[in-house]
Amino acid sequence: MSQHYYSQQPEARHDRRVISAVLRGTTFRFTSDAGVFSKGDVDYGSRALIEAMEIPDGSSVLDVGCGYGPIGLAAARLAPEGIVTMLDINSRAVELARENAKLNGISNVKIMESDVLAAVAGQTFDVILTNPPIRAGKSVVHRIFEEAYEHLNETGALWVVIQKKQGAPSAAAKLESLFGEVQEIGKDKGYRILKAEKIIK
Repeated sequence: MSQHYYSQQPEARHDRRVISAVLRGTTFRFTSDAGVFSKGDVDYGSRALIEAMEIPDGSSVLDVGCGYGPIGLAAARLAPEGIVTMLDINSRAVELARENAKLNGISNVKIMESDVLAAVAGQTFDVILTNPPIRAGKSVVHRIFEEAYEHLNETGALWVVIQKKQGAPSAAAKLESLFGEVQEIGKDKGYRILKAEKIIK
């Protein structure tokens, strides 16, 4: 089986490049490399989530599957008084995300290697963001949702972007089973932006 971006230690030969992207009206520069998700440009799903997500300043935020950093770093810019924790299983992606935080002058982040949410055991967050690793399989995606629910503060929100053809209906059903109600915040070129709030009754 060939490796993909969900591998912990990518073996792909390095192919580093610097790309730029305008996200929420701000220009970011990202160093990318082979062996990470969407190495050539910030992918459309991540862009759609970044444009839709609501990050109140002062929030504690978690980005699950951060890749080289676009979602988490954009969130950190939106909430300069908050703190954004960024996780990825891919060690190469984690190193790139750390490099990109420095490249963009962003310091209110913590970036860690983690299998799903293992590295933040016992911590809770106001906002959790994920463009889930579809290629890792439904069981991993659903585990992210389950662990996200446990790591949200009361009234916290999970934001998810997922393509309709890559399992958006089953993802929505799983989120509804956990949260009760799921809002579809937007649709964009086959991508759905879902928001699930944790309301303790």
